Amino acid sequence: MKLTRREATLGVATLAVCLFGGTAILARPNLERWKALRSEQRAARETIAEYEGLIAEAPGWQAKFDELSSKLVARPASGRTDVFWLSEIDRVASMHGLNIPRRQALDERAMGEIFELPVECQWEGTLSSLVHFLFDLQTRGVMFDVRQLLVKPVGKDQLRGRFVVHCAYRREKSPSAAGSTAGANP
Repeated sequence: MKLTRREATLGVATLAVCLFGGTAILARPNLERWKALRSEQRAARETIAEYEGLIAEAPGWQAKFDELSSKLVARPASGRTDVFWLSEIDRVASMHGLNIPRRQALDERAMGEIFELPVECQWEGTLSSLVHFLFDLQTRGVMFDVRQLLVKPVGKDQLRGRFVVHCAYRREKSPSAAGSTAGANP
């Protein structure tokens, strides 16, 4: 049996279609996985570039942190700080005619070298007294940060509400901690 040129061409074409179809069927799951890996690779490259940018900016951020942290009030290494901060808030409020009938210090949080004490306050006063009070807190630098503020009208020109002010400060190094670290390195 002898194959004609036409039959040989059809046989080769059929074999090519079968090979191409079989490869496509077998390679499809791998092709999807390859696309997913390429997408992950692109996301990883973007993340690495972002982290490299952050690392490059670290000295600038550290200088800014050092500058701002030097402006913070230093409180004793141990003991409660809530009395100091409550009296500071009361003093600023009374300067501007804002009445704070109830205030409560929440739990102190340490964030590295910086400590933060949230104080929840209920207040009463006029819009002008509230604005002047908030502006005064803002101009005191990095010590005070009002993150929640609720305002309700109660009468003509009278407002009532509550706010949470976060007081930031440093703790002084305790003499015993400084001595133990100094003696640890011969």
